[in-house]
Amino acid sequence: MSLISALNWGETLKGLWESTGIYTAIFAGDGWKNLIMIAVSLVLFYLAIAKKFEPLLLVPIAFGMLLINIPGAQAQLYDEEAHTGLLYFLSLGVNNVIYPPLIFLGIGAMTDFGPLIANPKSLLIGGAAQLGVFLTFAVAALFLSPAYAGAVGMIGGADGPTAIYVATMLSRIDENINVGMIAVAAYSYMALIPIIQPPIMKILTTKKERQIRMTQLRKVSKKEKIIFPIAVTLLCGIILPSAIPLLGMLMLGNLFKECLVTDRLKDTASNAMMNIITILLGICVGAKAKGSSFLTLQSLAVVGGGLIAFMVGTCGGVLMVKFMNLFSKNKMNPLIGSAGVSAVPMAARVSQKVGQDEVPDNYLLMHAMGPNVAGVIGSSIAAGVLLAILI
Repeated sequence: MSLISALNWGETLKGLWESTGIYTAIFAGDGWKNLIMIAVSLVLFYLAIAKKFEPLLLVPIAFGMLLINIPGAQAQLYDEEAHTGLLYFLSLGVNNVIYPPLIFLGIGAMTDFGPLIANPKSLLIGGAAQLGVFLTFAVAALFLSPAYAGAVGMIGGADGPTAIYVATMLSRIDENINVGMIAVAAYSYMALIPIIQPPIMKILTTKKERQIRMTQLRKVSKKEKIIFPIAVTLLCGIILPSAIPLLGMLMLGNLFKECLVTDRLKDTASNAMMNIITILLGICVGAKAKGSSFLTLQSLAVVGGGLIAFMVGTCGGVLMVKFMNLFSKNKMNPLIGSAGVSAVPMAARVSQKVGQDEVPDNYLLMHAMGPNVAGVIGSSIAAGVLLAILI
């Protein structure tokens, strides 16, 4: 073998070694951060698969996080400067706020607003659960820019698509906003609702309150269910146009469900389209959790602020029910107040479970669904308010 051939082979092997993830992990400055985020993704896999904490959300998120943090893989998956890579093109749906409204279209097609229509007071509970959004926004604004504070506060709505929508819109006026971190925090807290909420619910209620039985809800007519999405869209559109991209898609999906003449559209929105967008959104959200940008003191503080926002929102819903009971003859079980956050139907199921821990034959699920779907509307309105104030 000639000297030139040997040198060429040496350069080839050196180039191959330097292209490996092992070299990147050892010698790249942020390689250790990538390894930590891979470990975080494995924890999310465990929660989703072994513990069954919202697997439809956490599995694609965890896999996207795993992909983007494999040392050396980022350039192949998401090269923002060269505008290349599979995840770069898929993420255009997030960056251009296309996926979140489409998710709301699917949610609307699967949502029954009957419990809310039967008990309109649920709107007050869903509104009170947005306390965490605005209180955290006010406090965070003391340390962050108003736009960043708004993005952090929106985590308290326990609504991943809305948090992504708001963070992405606000990132246009504050490029420091880490949309990936906001999204991962919001979806993680949604998945951890069965762990986070019960202790708060028990601290804020007495045993007697948790044992309250509620009267059966009235039957809601089909005409009411058809009028509701049209009326809500018109009313909110006139008062708060900035909420329409999310709220309008939510109500359109619900109209598909209730009008009984668009079954094919309802089925597509609630099944095929919803599943496709969930996969794409989940992978893209996870792919934004790069170790180099995620593991910073500011990012970790924002995640902590989001947790506080979510906990305050839970408190707001429970305390609102207790306050309403002071003036009501037919008492409501305060446990349904925790369902005022937007995570449907997870939060309502938690209300049901905690209630049955006290009284096994006390069924709170349908009563909790009223505040729960009100929380979806409330989080959309909260997003509209923040955007109207900040943009």
